[in-house]
Amino acid sequence: MQNLEKLRQFCQLHQPRIALILGSGWGDLVRHCAVDMELSYLEVPGLNATTVPGHSGKIVLGRWNDEPVILFAGRLHYYEGHPWRRVLEPVQIAHYLGAETLILTNAAGGIRADLRPGSLMALTGHLSWIGARAWEAFTFDPAGAVVRDPYCPRLRRDLLDSAAALGIAMSTGVYAQVTGPCYETPAEVKALRACGADAVGMSTGREAEAALKLGMRSIGLSCITNAAAGLASGPIHHEEVTTVAGEKSATLAAVLGELIRRLSVGTAADTSQLARSASE
Repeated sequence: MQNLEKLRQFCQLHQPRIALILGSGWGDLVRHCAVDMELSYLEVPGLNATTVPGHSGKIVLGRWNDEPVILFAGRLHYYEGHPWRRVLEPVQIAHYLGAETLILTNAAGGIRADLRPGSLMALTGHLSWIGARAWEAFTFDPAGAVVRDPYCPRLRRDLLDSAAALGIAMSTGVYAQVTGPCYETPAEVKALRACGADAVGMSTGREAEAALKLGMRSIGLSCITNAAAGLASGPIHHEEVTTVAGEKSATLAAVLGELIRRLSVGTAADTSQLARSASE
């Protein structure tokens, strides 16, 4: 608990309101942050070391575009053998440290035809295929699929506006969370597409739902790193996923940097408005 208390004391002083969880291949974005403090997951109660390549497993406190942020460099996955409470612990820690906004990033397989490797997709909702009998909750009709949308519409608009301001193309779509660790079969991808999924991955959905329960607002951003199973010319490898995300590092950093800048300006404006209202 001592290290967690050290993080909390630092955050009380610097008041970071934005937390980011960096998915597969996104770890290089840490270098865009002026680091003030960092701890490995092993040094923080409730967390474990990451085992997946491309997930360094550390909490970084620092400044991105002069805005205090909390970065979770790496993600714990259910398929690594962790219980869900452990997978969701970074969300709990972000909330404990005072974060109000959670930016969730991931690498995903594209299902929709226009989502080619290198594409960016802002999440408009997700399908949760993580239970033992998850299939029974779905109908193979996009109009009747059970799509959950815990993502903040205003934050999504800010994200899309950030990309547009930089001249970077960004789509929107529904993400399907599955458990892994194996990539989906072509038959499963066909089923997901029939239910309305545009991309598929092994994270994010439960994290967004946990954030919502804690009163945090969140947004999900996928980097499409490969065509989903059955839609590509060959088998999918994790190295392909991390390589494509790494190649898009500069683009990803630019979008997130602009989003953080806009959120910083918006927070300042909201605070100023509250101060004026209190004095009237």
